[in-house]
Amino acid sequence: MIDVTRLNGEEFVVNALYIEKVQALPDTTITLSNGKTYFVKESTDEIIQRSVEFYKKVGLVDLQAKVVDEDVETD
Repeated sequence: MIDVTRLNGEEFVVNALYIEKVQALPDTTITLSNGKTYFVKESTDEIIQRSVEFYKKVGLVDLQAKVVDEDVETD
């Protein structure tokens, strides 16, 4: 989950696993895989950074590399 801020200042959290697209239109727009859209104060770079930090926290970053390394070791 990542913290974000609506344009009206309301803070809430978004599950980064469901983010499909982040755009600057000029406000930052987060579109989820279910089609729901949020306009937030954070920049696209901030959203990306927070998402990557979340992925690292839950162990999703470098997951493919870890799986490939384990397969190579077992061959």
